[in-house]
Amino acid sequence: MGGIFHFHHHLVQQLQPPSFTVEPQSPECENFNLREFHLAQTMIFAIEEINRSAKLLPNVELGYKIYDGCSSDTLSVKAVMELISTQDKTTSDSNCTVTSEVPVIFADAGFIRSLAETILTRPFDIPTVSFSATCRCFGDLDLSTLLETIPSDSHQIMAITSLVRHFGWKWVGLVHSRSAGMAMDSEAMVRELQGAGVCLAFRETFSGTDPRERLLRVVDRVKRAATQVVVAFAAPADMEVLLREVVRQNVTGVQWIGSGSWVALPALTPADSLVGAAGFVIPKAGVPGLKEFLLRLHPRLSPGNPLLAEFWEETFRCSVRDVTRGRPGPRLRRCTGNERLQGVDNPYTDTSQLRVAYRVYRAVYAVAHALHSIFSCGNDTCPRMSGFKSWQTLKPMGMHSHKDGNWIQKYELVNRQISASGTIDIVTIGKYDTSEPLGQELKINEQDIVWTGGQKEVPRGICSESCPPGTRKAIRAEESICCFDCVQCQAPDISNVTDALFCVRCPPEYWPNHYRNECLLKEIEFLSFQDGIGDALTSFAVGGACLTIAMAVVFYKYRQTPLVRANNSELSFFMLLSLLLCFLSALPFSAQPTTWSCILRFTIFTVTFALCLSGILGKTMVVLLAFKTVCHKNNLVKWLNPRRQRMGVLTLTSIQCLICIFWITQSPPFPYKSLKHYPHVISLECQVGSVIYFCTVFMYIFLLAGVTLIVAFFARKLPNSFNEATHITFSLIVFLTVWATFFPVYVSASEKYAATVHAFAILASSFGLLLCIFAPKCYIILLKPEKNTRKSFMSFSSR
Repeated sequence: MGGIFHFHHHLVQQLQPPSFTVEPQSPECENFNLREFHLAQTMIFAIEEINRSAKLLPNVELGYKIYDGCSSDTLSVKAVMELISTQDKTTSDSNCTVTSEVPVIFADAGFIRSLAETILTRPFDIPTVSFSATCRCFGDLDLSTLLETIPSDSHQIMAITSLVRHFGWKWVGLVHSRSAGMAMDSEAMVRELQGAGVCLAFRETFSGTDPRERLLRVVDRVKRAATQVVVAFAAPADMEVLLREVVRQNVTGVQWIGSGSWVALPALTPADSLVGAAGFVIPKAGVPGLKEFLLRLHPRLSPGNPLLAEFWEETFRCSVRDVTRGRPGPRLRRCTGNERLQGVDNPYTDTSQLRVAYRVYRAVYAVAHALHSIFSCGNDTCPRMSGFKSWQTLKPMGMHSHKDGNWIQKYELVNRQISASGTIDIVTIGKYDTSEPLGQELKINEQDIVWTGGQKEVPRGICSESCPPGTRKAIRAEESICCFDCVQCQAPDISNVTDALFCVRCPPEYWPNHYRNECLLKEIEFLSFQDGIGDALTSFAVGGACLTIAMAVVFYKYRQTPLVRANNSELSFFMLLSLLLCFLSALPFSAQPTTWSCILRFTIFTVTFALCLSGILGKTMVVLLAFKTVCHKNNLVKWLNPRRQRMGVLTLTSIQCLICIFWITQSPPFPYKSLKHYPHVISLECQVGSVIYFCTVFMYIFLLAGVTLIVAFFARKLPNSFNEATHITFSLIVFLTVWATFFPVYVSASEKYAATVHAFAILASSFGLLLCIFAPKCYIILLKPEKNTRKSFMSFSSR
């Protein structure tokens, strides 16, 4: 099996350009990568474990050729070329053959290197298993021989977006490595965040090899940003360089949300700056026996192996010159050979976070099982070792290719925390499972989270605070949609949700509360008995009715006296009864408008006033006719008959009754909710129904009052003892003045005050008639009885 791992971070650049006259020297690599060495040893461990198995691939032994890609595209391509051009070799055992076909190439590479390696191996149908080629862009390419062991970044992008949305972060920063794969993933990250309503406070690209000025600019953007939340899609080496500059600039309070490539590496330095960082990683698992295998490594086991010697020097900071026969590094002590890995804690010896290493282990076993099925088919068609082809392992290997598209994946949400011993712990605080129903993929144990700086409070990731109900968002000019001001809704509009874009109008019968977050039913206003004005009007109406009854009692008690008999006692009682009804007709105006109360309002008072005015007219006509008739045989004398007087009063009143009956049957008054007077109050009022009938009943009342006033005018020269013309004239002037003033006020007032004006007009005119006509008579009856005699009246008559 072939393996390409990147045991070094950087390639030392050649200072002199090639002369093309001599063979160029091989490039030198530096910065030993313990994590990659750990993965390579895991591959060797799995191969040796399979070779010891009696059930898996019996009589077949697996070997390996491992190359150092040195984080270089050219060296990775060179390693692939060497693996696919291997020639057959025979051993001393004539029955043992080494096949030239490489069944699989394990390559821990990024986007460009994986693409280049796959392009080289695809014509030969050699499967390439990648442990870090997670760019979602591979799904758009026809790379059926590129097999994946970890999910595509498309899943991780959705998981990070779900995390950002879960904590309500709307304003985040984004930094990512400049590599092609990271750049493509960052574009997808931007689209996903924007689709979730999240805005970017900034977006910066960087590389670990950038000049310090470039890194300073990135750090300055992080420092000045209004958000604490920064998403980092970066390679571990690049992130380490950036974090050193962050610590150097004393930037604190940043909540890093990282990709799985670096967030779960405990040894990433400086570790203190990443306490509280969170991110999604593939689930970890255990590999029995791997820890012991890693710890037994020693240069003496592989003498002359420069890679193993460099590992030893990197781990123990000493020189193994006698082993490697090379020039020792500067200022390094010589290794004694007694060093032991058992007490070492670094990325190589750490097996607590076996994530990618576990995928390497499983991938080797997948290849072994594929080969086992190929060589153990049980018939003569089984391929021989010498005739084996790499493409035969593709189908039975059981791993997914990038051509297969997205498949169900699971992530662990991890949090970098400081343990009691002061070391960095990678604590699992949740999970993301794509097999769960939509919207339920993310599960978080929030009580286990430690945020940046060891805080328990969720970091701030918004440009503007959420607009509470009662306000709407007003986007600031020339700024992101996530930066806005909260504007109070204006009545009659409300908003009852957080971060409302628009205020909505309340229904016509509702009005917003003080906070503009709820529509309340408008207050219904009408003149009622409980109201102060209504209570006063009711008191005056009852008082007027009682006064009328009292005067009627006085007139009844003294009905045989000359004053009562001389003033046509029957018509006087008619008038007192009608005035009593007039006072009582004001009561429906202090009740809630209903169909019947509205009808009673406009009909009772018109009929009663017609009755009252008819009685006054009849009484005045009788007096006038009595003194205008010279001969008892005059035809006018017949109208002095009491029966005809009653018939005249009832006839005049019945005309008003007929008008009201037509009004009620054709277009009666009705209750109506008016919204025009006050925006926050519903005025419950009585509409007149037919305006024509409304005007007609008033015109008839004014007609009766006018005719009565004219008759009283003609009766002004009658003897004083019988002359009521002055009192009647004055009472009718009061009556007409009150009702003439009533109409303009009534039309312009709201229902409550319109009803008040109407009731007041009824009471004022009723009191005017009662006091002007009957009060003087009661005064004489009760206080001046000496004037209430026949002799007194005869003396007045003779004058």
